[in-house]
This record gives sequence, C-alpha cells and structure tokens, in this order.
Amino acid sequence: MDPLIFNIQKFSTHDGDGVRTTIFFKGCPLRCRWCHNPESQSYQKEMVLYRHKCTACGACVAKCPHHANALVDGELIFDRSKCVACGICVDWCATEAREIAGKEYTVKELVKEAKKDQMFYEQSGGGVTLSGGEVMAMKNMDFVEDLCRQLHREGISVFIDTSGFAPYENFERLLPYVDVFLYDIKRIDREDHLEYIGVDNTMILENLIKLSEAGAGLYIRIPVVGGINAKPQCMMKMINFLKHNHINARQINLLPYHDIGKNKYAGLDRTYDEQGAMLIPENDEMESYKAMFEQHGFHNVKIGG
Repeated sequence: MDPLIFNIQKFSTHDGDGVRTTIFFKGCPLRCRWCHNPESQSYQKEMVLYRHKCTACGACVAKCPHHANALVDGELIFDRSKCVACGICVDWCATEAREIAGKEYTVKELVKEAKKDQMFYEQSGGGVTLSGGEVMAMKNMDFVEDLCRQLHREGISVFIDTSGFAPYENFERLLPYVDVFLYDIKRIDREDHLEYIGVDNTMILENLIKLSEAGAGLYIRIPVVGGINAKPQCMMKMINFLKHNHINARQINLLPYHDIGKNKYAGLDRTYDEQGAMLIPENDEMESYKAMFEQHGFHNVKIGG
C-alpha cells in the first residue's frame, strides 16, 4: 500500500535551507509527549472533527452510510469506532467542521506538485523536504525511494526530516538521492527516551553514527522542551555524544518547544498529554544552550529550524 500524505506545505522556510515544499507522510512509530502533529501518528486515514465549527445541522447523520453520527438532544454524537473515513460527511458539511487526514498520491503527482515551485528552489537554494510522521519508517519504502530518485533526477534538492527510528537499510537506499537528513535527537538517556518518546533510542543513535561514517549530510535538530530536556546536563550529554562519536554535523538546530498543535488533539478525540509540565523555554535559556554548543567546537548553531 502506498503511504498516505496528510499535508503538502508550500513556501516552507523552517524545514531546511531556502524555500521548500514540505511533504508530510502519515504514520509514526514514536509517541513524543509534545507531538504537534497528532494526525501524523496513525498510518490510516482519520476523521478530524472541529466541534467548535459544528452547528449540529444533522447532514452528516443523514448521509453517513456507517451510522457513525447521531443527534442526541440537539448535540452531535460521533462514534469514531464506526467511522471508516470515507469522506462522504465531509462533502456534506456546510460549516467545514470535518476533514480527512490522509490522502493517496502517486509519485508522479507528488513530483508534479513539487516542480510547480522549482523556480523558488533555484533562487533560494531550497527544495523538497520529506517529513511526517516518520518517512523512514514507511511500510512501502519502494515508494519513498522512487520519489527521492525522481526528485533528484529533476535537479530538486531533497532533505528528509527524521527521528532516525527505522532500519538502517532504509537510509542506505536513499543515500544517493538525499542531500541532508534533518536528524532529531531528543534525549541521550535510554530510560528517559522510553518515558518521553515511547521507544528505545539505541537504533536512533546507532543510525546517526552510521550515517555520519557514510558521509551523509546531517543537520542535528534538538527539540528543546522545558521539563523534558531543557537542562544543561541534558545538553551536555548530547554534546558529549556528538563529539565522542565524531558526528559530522553541518548544522545544529535548537528548536524551542511550542504548543501550537495542542488544539489538534480535540479534533481527533484525544487528550494532549501535559503530564510532564512541558514549558516553552525562555530566549535567554535558548541562547545559553547555543553558547554551550559553540564553546565545545560547534560553529553552525542556530536557534530555530
């Protein structure tokens, strides 16, 4: 089955160099406590219901062939367990309170979409970034490899935003076509990584070492989350890991946590996990972490992506 795409973001300036088109793949094996794209986690299509837009007009009740909607005392009741994300109710919703997260594209269609802005890539040093979700953990890596190959053939720069949590063979397949991997490091300690990210980080760190040894382009991206890893000792462990393993990083990006995606959870009938008291780091705190990396020999360190 071909991967699903849940967003194509044009004129992006935060997912690599220059002006970029970012293609967001649906499906991720991680469960980061601060995930700002919860619609990216499942590999399946999902209904997103914006209840604040719903007027309980009843159109979705009448049109849903799976009886996933009902009106009770003038209130819409949506039974997500019955929904197959067919999209019929979306077509009939006058207030645009519904949308389907996840759409099929062919490789040819994605390349055609990317080429529309090729002039801007050339002028700005930009290109296409594949993001997610986790594009490196797609079940159909033939699709991903074909997409990267065709973009490369068109002279379009390819960056991949990745957590690194995927078999290394998947990275090897794409090395000839990918200019830079935007590689996330969230925690070095294994137990902490399990607690906050939901998976062991052994494969992530091993893949980073292998990619560096293979000469891959690497931008290390560190989400800085108050209450999780926004601590000098955490940053120092990352610095020591990068130095000890001679990671050849062209750039270090320190990404301050934000809660912009918090409101997305309600649309999926999920609760935003604030158990860890996640905080937005102050500007001077971010500057202090930037200075730490620079003091230890990292010269291309940026706050933001």
